[in-house]
Amino acid sequence: MPELHFYLKNEGIRTSTDFGQLNISSDDALGFRPYQLMVSSIAGCSLSVFRKILDKQRTEYEDIKVTADVTRNEEEANRIEKIHLHYVVKGRHLNEDKLYKNLETSRNNCSMVQSVQDSIQIEETLECIEISL
Repeated sequence: MPELHFYLKNEGIRTSTDFGQLNISSDDALGFRPYQLMVSSIAGCSLSVFRKILDKQRTEYEDIKVTADVTRNEEEANRIEKIHLHYVVKGRHLNEDKLYKNLETSRNNCSMVQSVQDSIQIEETLECIEISL
């Protein structure tokens, strides 16, 4: 994996990747806030692994949306204490019990969730929306 380089710029930090420039700042107007990047990494990794599992099982889904609700502790450097990931799966012939098992498998195989499991509580819930042909 190539090294990442970060540069101090004006009111924030900048890095570049193959996908473009990323600005990081404590000011929403100047870039992504660090906690947003952490939550995005956790949600993105979890959803990617979940999708791979569903694709391998040939689950008929049309769309998956994840909403992240974050609890932070202002008294301890505003640290992230809990992330609630709520999955909404739209598809055909969805089996909620099987989807929950798949979600548990994705949790165990997501490197980002595994990296923070001892310091951030990750809670996952699921909602199925059955669509017709």
